[in-house]
Order: sequence, then C-alpha cells, then structure tokens
Amino acid sequence: MGIINNVYNMSQFERTELLIGKEKISMLLSKRVAVFGLGGVGGNALEALARAGIGELDIIDDDEVSPSNINRQLLATHKSIGQAKVDAAYERLKDINPDIKINKYKMFYLPEKKEELPFDKWDYILDCIDTVKAKIDLIVEAKKRNIPIISAMGCGNRLDPTKLIVTDIYKTNNDPLAKVMRHELRKNNIDSLTVVCSSELPIQPLVQEVVNHKHIPGSSSFVPPVAGIIMAYKVVDDFIKD
Repeated sequence: MGIINNVYNMSQFERTELLIGKEKISMLLSKRVAVFGLGGVGGNALEALARAGIGELDIIDDDEVSPSNINRQLLATHKSIGQAKVDAAYERLKDINPDIKINKYKMFYLPEKKEELPFDKWDYILDCIDTVKAKIDLIVEAKKRNIPIISAMGCGNRLDPTKLIVTDIYKTNNDPLAKVMRHELRKNNIDSLTVVCSSELPIQPLVQEVVNHKHIPGSSSFVPPVAGIIMAYKVVDDFIKD
C-alpha cells in the first residue's frame, strides 16, 4: 500500500512537470506560503497552490462557512455550512495531496496578533482579506521582513473576470479599496505593492443591503475565484523565475 501511495504522490504533478521540469517541482515542494483569508479569492488561490505543488501552506481565517458563501467560495458547500473555513480547507487539501503540510490558524489577523504567526518562515504571503486596517498592517509587516506579498483588491460588484490584471497598486483605477489602500500605504512609506485588481467599473447593486452599518457588495462566481487563481499563478511564476 505504501508503495502505491508513493507512486501516486510522485505522479500527481507529472503534467505540471512537463511544463516546468522536475527540479522546479522539487523547488515548489520546498516552499512555505501563507494565505490570509479563505473566501472567494483565498480559497481558490489556496487550492491552486496546493495543486501546483507548494509543499507547505499556512492558512489564516476566523470565519465559518455560511450559505451566502456558496455562490463564489470553493470551500463552501451545503455540507460544509457552519464548519470553520480552516478546517474545511485542511480536509480538502489533504484529499488533494496527502503529503502536504498545512498549518491552521483560526484567527482574524490584527496588528496585536502578529506575534502568534511565524512570519520568518514564509516564502510568500497572499493577502486575501478585506479589512483595510488588517491589510495595511500585514503588508507593512511583509515589507519590513522582505517577504514577497501579493494583495487582492476589490472583487465585489463585478461580473467580468477578463478585466482582472496584475499590476502595482499605484497604477490601479476604478477600485475604491485600492484608492483607500494607496492613501494608507503612502502614510507608511510603501511605494510599491503587487496586486490583483479589476479594471471593470463596479456595478451598482439592485438592492442596497446593509449589515452593521456597512453596504454588502454583490458577488459572482466568476471574479473572486479567477482573482485567486491569478494570485496563485503569480506566486508560482515568481518562484520559478527566481
């Protein structure tokens, strides 16, 4: 049985190996990547990284799966409703690659909690969270430690995934989140940040839904998942080129 599993685990990356070679697969298996936020963007980025061959993943999220997640989030099914997203991700990734190492942190990232996380062990960080304060602190921490980071901008109120691009945050437009982020990053003397963003003009929701004094954006099954896959591609591409 062990021999069969060993052959299976070696062969599951063979189609990727045809594109990048065995040495690059071995390199990816040695990398440790952190994904902050396991929603529509982060969940898809996470799975793409695992399928590409990243050997160790740290997953950070404090949320549980809810029915409203099902239209766009990879981890959300009727079976997983109520389950912690980090637990749903762990089960799914282990089913994809039993040898992958996964470190779970069921927490909402805040500046005062950064000491609980092993920043110095990460080769790359994916920022897939949607709270400005948390995003800014995470980016500042990554820049301070010279850890490569890619950040997701607004994916809500958009339908067209072909309008997604990888660029620097100071070159973005039509993105209210990026505008706020630019202002905060300048205050922290950060002059560049790789982001995935949409050039599509945000769509006005047909109904204004407000929860806790915040307008809830519309979402689709197209834009957030594709943004996550683009982020994963960028991470793997950077590793391969490096």
